[in-house]
Amino acid sequence: MAFHDIFGMFGVALIVAMYLLLQTGRIDPGRPVFSVLNALGAGLVLASLAFDFNLAAAVIEGFWLLISLYGLGRALRRRRAD
Repeated sequence: MAFHDIFGMFGVALIVAMYLLLQTGRIDPGRPVFSVLNALGAGLVLASLAFDFNLAAAVIEGFWLLISLYGLGRALRRRRAD
């Protein structure tokens, strides 16, 4: 397994872990950490795709990253308002 594959697999693990924690009610999706870890996971997968490109995977991870960053922005704005 190449170094970029390890990055990609770690990214997948972060995304899946966050989804599992969300579905089991163990994490609040409004907390910044949820969006940060999702964005980090998507970024790592995207970085791994630079070495072994797959368009469909790049598109879904690109959207996952953008949506996670949007969620992070909302969480931070909400935190400042409180």
